[in-house]
Amino acid sequence: MKEQPAQVRWERRTQNPLLALAVLFAVAYAVPIVIPDADPAVLRGCMYAEWAVWAAFAADYLMRLGLAQDRRLFVRTHWLDLAAVLLPLVQPLRLLRLVATLLLVGRRARMAPQVRLTTYVAGAVVGLMMFGSLAVLSVERDAPDGNIRTLGDAVWWSFTTMTTVGYGDHSPTTGLGRVLAVGLMLSGIALLGVVTANIAAWFISRFDRDDAVERAQLALLTELQSEVRALRAEVARLSPPAGLPDPPSSPGAGTPEPGVPGPGVSAAGVARA
Repeated sequence: MKEQPAQVRWERRTQNPLLALAVLFAVAYAVPIVIPDADPAVLRGCMYAEWAVWAAFAADYLMRLGLAQDRRLFVRTHWLDLAAVLLPLVQPLRLLRLVATLLLVGRRARMAPQVRLTTYVAGAVVGLMMFGSLAVLSVERDAPDGNIRTLGDAVWWSFTTMTTVGYGDHSPTTGLGRVLAVGLMLSGIALLGVVTANIAAWFISRFDRDDAVERAQLALLTELQSEVRALRAEVARLSPPAGLPDPPSSPGAGTPEPGVPGPGVSAAGVARA
């Protein structure tokens, strides 16, 4: 069995620990927003946890870069990973740590062969809704004209935005909040397109499989009909024509011919008779 490259072995070993760190990041990011009046030590611990998760992903990127056989090719093909690692260093752009973590987790999840498209899309939808709600709540809660004040308002806004319904009862009023809204809209459209394409592909594959089975059955029936015709022709060739007598039996097999002694009768017995 051929040995796998060191980079592939590293990615498989670190996949589950990094996903666990992503969950830790989600908790650390959510606590200060959901509970803004929490103890300062808790808030400080959440901030340290966020940066620790970022550092773990950065170390993972550097390790994979060091194990790559072609480092230039690795950088070109993993530019999203590099952007996710570098962008959070810009201190004013705190929300980019959220985007960076989503990018890195999604990248690593796509590498796993056992993760199917539907599971990935469902996880992406839940993650985007959760993080989008928390992000817009952190931005809009203290805005003077904001109408997204609670977590329930933020979740409702995130859901209507991702599904492109947009009732308008809740909407961001700050510039950063509107940027988040645009990102959620584009993400929702993309994910809905992926789900629709996946369902359409499933139906097409089912129809193609049914057509293939029907074609195979039709070919089998045609072959059986050909064999039946051949058997009928062979039987007709071997059977005597109707109305003709049976062919005479060969001498010695049945009644003896006149003047010819039958089996078991001697010539002397014929002479005495």
